[in-house]
Formats: sequence, C-alpha cells, structure tokens
Amino acid sequence: MKATARAHTNIALVKYWGKRDAQLILPQTDSLSLTLDPFYTDTTVEFDPELTQDQLFIDEKAVPADKMGKVERVMDTIRDWKKQSIFARIHSTNHVPISAGLASSASAFAALAAAGAKASGLNLSRRDLSRLARRGSGSATRSIFGGLVEWHRGQDDQSSYAEPIMEKLDFGLEMIAILVDTSAKKVSSRGGMQLSVETSPFYPAWKEVVKHDMTSMKQAIASHDIPAIGHIAQENTLRMHALTLSADPGFTYFDGDTLRAIHLIDDLQAEGINCYYTMDAGPNVKVLYDRHDRKLILQRLGQVFDPARLVVATAGPGVYYL
Repeated sequence: MKATARAHTNIALVKYWGKRDAQLILPQTDSLSLTLDPFYTDTTVEFDPELTQDQLFIDEKAVPADKMGKVERVMDTIRDWKKQSIFARIHSTNHVPISAGLASSASAFAALAAAGAKASGLNLSRRDLSRLARRGSGSATRSIFGGLVEWHRGQDDQSSYAEPIMEKLDFGLEMIAILVDTSAKKVSSRGGMQLSVETSPFYPAWKEVVKHDMTSMKQAIASHDIPAIGHIAQENTLRMHALTLSADPGFTYFDGDTLRAIHLIDDLQAEGINCYYTMDAGPNVKVLYDRHDRKLILQRLGQVFDPARLVVATAGPGVYYL
C-alpha cells in the first residue's frame, strides 16, 4: 500500500484558461502542451489503516489540513473508485519552483494521482490516471503523458482527458525557460481564470481562438514546422494574457523582466532567428526554438539575463514509478 511516482511539468502551447465546472475541473476549451524534462515532482503515497486523516508533507514540511483541499479531492476520488476509506501519508518533493508559472501543480498532481492509484491497488489506464489527476489540477491531466499532449475538453468527467500526440519527439523542438522570478505569484491561476471567465468581455472570442489554434497547431506539429508552432504559441499566449488585462479588475502576471525578455525575442525574430515566446500564469518566459539554434539563442539571452537563470528543456517523459 505504498508507491512512489515521478511526473514532469508541462508548458501549454495552446492554453487552457478557464473552467466550466470548478469541482470536476472541466475546461472551457481544449488545450495542447509540451512536457518538460528538467522540472518534476516525486511523490510517495502510503496508506495506513491507523491514520484518521490524510497527512501531506511538501519538501519535508507538514501542510495544515485546511490547506489540503485539492489533495483531498484527489485522495477522496481514489477512495471512491477503490471503495475503501483508508487514509494516507503523502510525501512530495518538488524539483520546480511552486506558484511561479512553471506548472508545479501539473507535476505535483500527476505524481499524486499515479502514486495514490498504485498504492491503493487501483489498476488504472493512463486515460483514467489523466482524469484522476485533473481533479487536483487541470494542467496535471496532460502531465500523465510525455512529449506533445492534447487535453480534450470533453462533455463530462468521462470524456475530459488527455492523450499524447507525439510522446517521443522526432524533430528538434526545444524550450529555454528564462527564470526571471521564481517567487510565488500574487494572483493564483485558479483565481485569475475565474475572474477572466466572469468579467473579460473578450472571453467568448477566446474560445473561438483556441478552436482555430488547436487545428493549426496540430497541423504544424504533423509537418514538424517549428516556426509555425512557435508563432501559434506566441500569439495564443498574448491573447490569453489579454484576458487578464481586460478582466475587472484587470491584472497581469508580467513584470519588468518579462517585458525585457519579450522585447529581446522580438529583436531576435527581426534578425531572422526563429525563436518564439510563451508564458503561463507567471512572469517567467519560455522560448521555443529549433535545437540547431540553441547555442546562438543561449548566447544572446545570456547577454541580458544571468545564464544561471536560463534552463534548457527538452521534451520530458510521462509519469513513471520509482
């Protein structure tokens, strides 16, 4: 009744931004992501009949029971599916900054779902693991898989799941994360999504944008067209962040270094260098490019940002057991 799993974060190239069911975490739109190799979470779940409630330790620090709502949702789902009532001791170690727009919740809840399911004795398909991880974090549904992954919006709990488009990339798409600020963000992804859905006058148009971008992105992936992939991802991220600026009250995840990075990448594009930016709900900028251009792009980024804050990320694997 004990298992340990490792799951990696992902970066959405076509964004998920908004829920239509907050309890089941059913998204307003489809989305598409790239799983990242350098950033991951290791989680051990051990069920113990002596426990009277779940216990959670993140990086060896105990988490109060009143801060475990999303974890409890995943664990209660496991108990419901297994038809058992035993509680567990959970130890999670993050190898990614928390709440900084680097998808720490994606790796955390994918690892929790996988470890919890195996420790309980559930023999779940990866599709059902994806559904289980979704109960903790929407983006976690994609971190069950490696490489390029699509999350289907679905109509209900059964039909909202992720599946891989290309688990092992056979072309040179890579990413550099510019870690401009790894402190916790002031507006959570969950709160920012809800405010955008409820108050941005542009939200209905966003859903149409995603439909178009999903089709175009899958065509670009099939063609191994990195400039097209980068361009679609860059425009998609700008339109997502336009929703935060147009919410009421308006807000942004950008800071000064975010804008410096955007302007630098714009300059590189103007010079004919194929690199493109994307950002999740945080200030850190991710640069998409062809691996043949890695050395040149690192050199140019390193003239503006501390090279120690530049992390090269190749495509990462799906969840696995340790």
